[in-house]
Amino acid sequence: MRKRAAVLCGAVVMVAGMLTAPPAAARSVRGDAGSGGGAAAAAKPAWKKCGTDDYPTLQCASVKVPLDHARPDGRRITLALSRVPHTAKKYQGPLLVNPGGPGGSGLTLAGFVASALPKGVAAQYDVVGFDPRGVGRSRPALDCEPGYFDPVRPDSVPRTRAVEKANLSRAASFAKACGDKYRDLLPYMDTVSAVRDMDAIRHALGARRINYFGYSYGTYLGAVYAKLYPQRVRRLVLDSIVDPTGVWYDDNLQQDRAFNDRHRAFARWVAAHDTTYRLGTDPERVEAKWYAMRAALAKKPAEHKVGASELEDTFIPGGYYNGYWPYLADAFAAYVNDKDTAPLVEAYENFAAVDASGDNGFSVYTSVQCRDAAWPRDWEQWRKDNWAVYDEAPFMTWNNAWYNAACVFWPTDTLRPVDVANRKLPPVLLFQATHDAATPYQGGVTVHRLLRGSSLVVEDGGGNHGITLSGNDCLDKHLAAYLTDGTVPRGHGEADAVCAKLPDPRPLTAKASATTSSASRGGTLHRLLGYRG
Repeated sequence: MRKRAAVLCGAVVMVAGMLTAPPAAARSVRGDAGSGGGAAAAAKPAWKKCGTDDYPTLQCASVKVPLDHARPDGRRITLALSRVPHTAKKYQGPLLVNPGGPGGSGLTLAGFVASALPKGVAAQYDVVGFDPRGVGRSRPALDCEPGYFDPVRPDSVPRTRAVEKANLSRAASFAKACGDKYRDLLPYMDTVSAVRDMDAIRHALGARRINYFGYSYGTYLGAVYAKLYPQRVRRLVLDSIVDPTGVWYDDNLQQDRAFNDRHRAFARWVAAHDTTYRLGTDPERVEAKWYAMRAALAKKPAEHKVGASELEDTFIPGGYYNGYWPYLADAFAAYVNDKDTAPLVEAYENFAAVDASGDNGFSVYTSVQCRDAAWPRDWEQWRKDNWAVYDEAPFMTWNNAWYNAACVFWPTDTLRPVDVANRKLPPVLLFQATHDAATPYQGGVTVHRLLRGSSLVVEDGGGNHGITLSGNDCLDKHLAAYLTDGTVPRGHGEADAVCAKLPDPRPLTAKASATTSSASRGGTLHRLLGYRG
C-alpha cells in the first residue's frame, strides 16, 4: 500500500520511444460489451523495442485514454505501456502487472515478472506493464512540490505545538501546491479512474478478457477492476492484500501497529547476531538503543542529512523486506558503537532519499488516496487517534500520519470506496504473509471472504511485503500452476494452502557480498515494488 517514494518509480526503463504515438486517433465507443456501458476505446498500441540488459525482449508503447471517462470525447491523457510478448503457440492473453503505490510504475515490472516466472508459463502470456495515470512516463505526470522530502525535516513526533505546527504547515503547503498546479487533474486521480484506464488498455490490446497480477495497492486496483468488470476477468492474482474495508485512514492506523511489530522483529534479529553487531543480546535493550540513536539525531542530524524523521524513513524499508536488515544493522551498529555516521548516511541515501521520480510517486499516492475515500478534516481527530496508537506502537505512527496529512487539506471532494465483494468471478488466487506490515494479514483474510470462490495461500511466519517471485518455491509453485491452467488449492478453514517462510537473512560478510539478499530475486522485486507510495 505505502511504499517509499525514493525508488518507487526510479527503476522504470528510461528509453527513447517510450511514449510512442498511437498510429491513429483513438475512437470513442459506447456500449462496448462488458465495458460497464461507456468505455472509451484506445487505439492499438504501436510497440517498439526498448529492451535492457536485464530484459532484452521488452517493448514499449503508449495509449491515449479520456481524462474523464464520463466524457469519452473530451480531453485525453497518455498512458505508458511495456510488454514482453508471448513466444509459445499456446497463448493465454495479456497479463497486466502492477507494483502498487498508488504511484508505482509497472514498466520494468513486466520484464521482471516475465523473467521470474517459469519460462514455459511466461511464454504463454503477453506480460504487460503500465504506468497508471499521472505516474512516471505517462503524461501528464504529477510533481506537486519538488523537494518536499529534502532533509532535514521537523521531528515527526509532535511533542511541542511548534513541531506540530511546522509539520501541519508542510502538509497544508503540499496540498495547496497540488491544487494550484493540477486543479484540472485532481478530480480524476482516483482508483476507479485508473480501473477505467485498465479496461481501455484491455480494449486497445484487443483482448476480450485480461489476466491480472498485482502487488500491494495493486491488489485493491485489481479487486476494484474485478468489481466493475467481472466478465472481463480471466485470472486474477493478488499478492500482499489491502484491506478494502479500511481505505485509507483506518488502514494506515493498522499499518502503524504492524510496522512496530516488524521493527521489534528486526531488534530480535540484531540481538540474535550480537557477535556481529555488539548491540546486546536482549531485544528490548537493542530497541532502546535504536530510540536513543533517534533522540541523538533529533538534536544533531548526521551530516545535516539524517535527523529523527530521516532515520525513520531509512528503517521503514526494513519493515517491507528483511533482506535490508543486514545493511540497516551495519549502519545502526556503526553509529552506536563507533560514532561513525557515514554508514547511516549511506543507508539513508540508498533507502530513503527522494529523487524526482519519488516526488512523482508521492504526488500520485497522495492525489489518489486523498480522493478515493473520506479522511477526517478535523486535525483534532488525527491528533487523538495517532497519539493513542503511538502509545503502543511508536516506531512509525507519527511518520505515517505526516505522510498522509495533506488529506486534511485536500482541495477536492472525496469519493465513496468501492465495495469489492464479488460472486461473479472465476477462481482467484490470493497470497498473504502472516506478519506483513504494509498490508497486515487481516486484509488477505477479508478479501478471501469477499471474493467468493477465491483461494488464499499463506506464508506462515513471513513478514515481507510482496512474497511471490521472491524466492519462496512453495508460493511460486501455486502461482505457476494457476497461471498454467487455473488450478488453485482448496483447503479448509482460513487458508487453502500454507507455505513456510524463507529463512531470515544473515549478516553481511566480505565473502558473501556477491550473493547478498539485495542481489537476489527477492531484492530485485523489492526494489521494483519500492517502499511507501
